[in-house]
Amino acid sequence: MNAPASITITPILVADLLVEGGRMPVYVHVIDHPDARVLVDTGMTELHPAVADLDPRLHPLSRQDFDLAGIDIVVNTHLHADHCGGNHLFGDKPIYVQRRELDDARSEDEYTIREWVDAPGVRYVPVDGELELLPGLRLVPAPGHTAGMQVVVVETGGRPVVVGGDVAVWFGELDEPHTEGQLRVHALEPELVWLAHEHEPWRPRTA
Repeated sequence: MNAPASITITPILVADLLVEGGRMPVYVHVIDHPDARVLVDTGMTELHPAVADLDPRLHPLSRQDFDLAGIDIVVNTHLHADHCGGNHLFGDKPIYVQRRELDDARSEDEYTIREWVDAPGVRYVPVDGELELLPGLRLVPAPGHTAGMQVVVVETGGRPVVVGGDVAVWFGELDEPHTEGQLRVHALEPELVWLAHEHEPWRPRTA
């Protein structure tokens, strides 16, 4: 982890999916901040007919040696099913999501699994644009993969580290950015970017 010692980022594998004949990992990320423990995305905890074609193999947080109660804040980068399927595990915690994303997930057909979004007890904090969640921890809209996509920017004095969810699904999308969100992440000149579906963080190419 290249974040400074005061803020650490830990990827946790929670599933893998069948995509184009291969297995694609699904990671969530824990940010240990001096003021709080933040979970970015929640993965999946159960199977559902809507995602049966992806043949999910699940390793949910609830079945791992993971301290669910130790999480103080949850952030959803977006509300596709593989990113919000564990939200119900954190019904007593605030879940930060862009308002546009929440509206789309609740209104657009075949966008997500709606009962996972609005599971009993889940409490969302809708965000409009950028938000300083904690000192050195910023939510930044990054539209592209979805219109309401957001990333978490970790700033501790040097180049930032980004927890990006699906701002890019694979490294090539950041090597040659096209979406508004990818271009915004590039403009931050990050040291590295953690993605939900890559085992290692993306790093900018050196000249």
